[in-house]
Amino acid sequence: MGQKVPGGIKTIDMRDPAFSPLKLELQALSHTKPSRLDLLLDIPPATADIQVQHSWNNDDRSLNIFVKDDNKLVFHRHPVAQSTDAIRGRVGYTRGLHVWEISWAMRQRGTHAVVGVASSDAPLHSVGYTDLVGSNADSWGWDLCRSKLYHDGKNHPGKTYPAFLEPDDTFIIPDSLLVVLDMDEGTLGYIVDGHYLGVAFRGLKGRKLYPVVSAVWGHCEIRIRYINGLDPEPLSLMDLCRRSVRVALGRERLGEIHRLPLPASLKNYLLYQ
Repeated sequence: MGQKVPGGIKTIDMRDPAFSPLKLELQALSHTKPSRLDLLLDIPPATADIQVQHSWNNDDRSLNIFVKDDNKLVFHRHPVAQSTDAIRGRVGYTRGLHVWEISWAMRQRGTHAVVGVASSDAPLHSVGYTDLVGSNADSWGWDLCRSKLYHDGKNHPGKTYPAFLEPDDTFIIPDSLLVVLDMDEGTLGYIVDGHYLGVAFRGLKGRKLYPVVSAVWGHCEIRIRYINGLDPEPLSLMDLCRRSVRVALGRERLGEIHRLPLPASLKNYLLYQ
C-alpha cells in the first residue's frame, strides 16, 4: 500500500516560525492568482446539495475504490498491494472559476498522493505505485509527497512546486488544501493554509476537466468539498459595491455590519442573506 517517503531532504512547514521569511515569497505569488478568486472565497460556500452534485463519481473510478454510502463526498480505497487507483469528480468544467477542497490525512498518503484534474480519457488504474495523475497528456497533478507537478510524466520530469522551493525541498501540506481551476484563463493552482501557491499549470483552456486524485494507501479516505464557482460573465455593479464594502471592513469586522447606519435590506445584502 506504499511506504513513507525516505528522509534526508529538507522539509518546509509554513506554520513553523523558522520559515517565516518564505512568507514574502508567498505574498509575491498572490499577485498571480485569478483576479476573481478573492471574490469567490468571500461568498458563502455551496450548499450541501450542490456539494453532492460536484462530489466523487462512483461510476468513474478504479475498481479498488468506492464512494461511501453514508457520505457521498468521501471515497475509500481497498488495501490492494502494488496498485495505484484514481477517481474523477461527477462534474467536468469547461468555463468559469471553480474551487474545491480536498481533505486527505497526511498519514494516509503513502509514497504517491496526487491531486489535480483530468479529462475523461485519463486512466484511473495502474499496476505498481506511481504518480498516476499527471502520467500522461490527459491529466495534471501535484504530488503531495514530493512537492512535484506532473503532466505527461512519462515523457517529462516533474517540476518543483511551489516555485520558491529548492529541488530537494519537501513542502509540508496539511490534511486539507484547495484546488483552484480557472477554465477561462486555462490555469490550475492550489491554496495551502490560506496561501495561494501560484499557477501550477497553464494551457487548460478549451478542455473539459474533472477533479481527480490518485492514491496508493490502503483504507485511505479522501473527501472532496466543492467550495463554489463563478461564471465568466462580468459582475454586476451591486456585486462590485458589496465586495468593496466587505474588503474595506476586513474579515474580522464583518460581524459588525449590523451596526452600520444602513437599511436592514442593505445589511442583509452585504451579508449574503
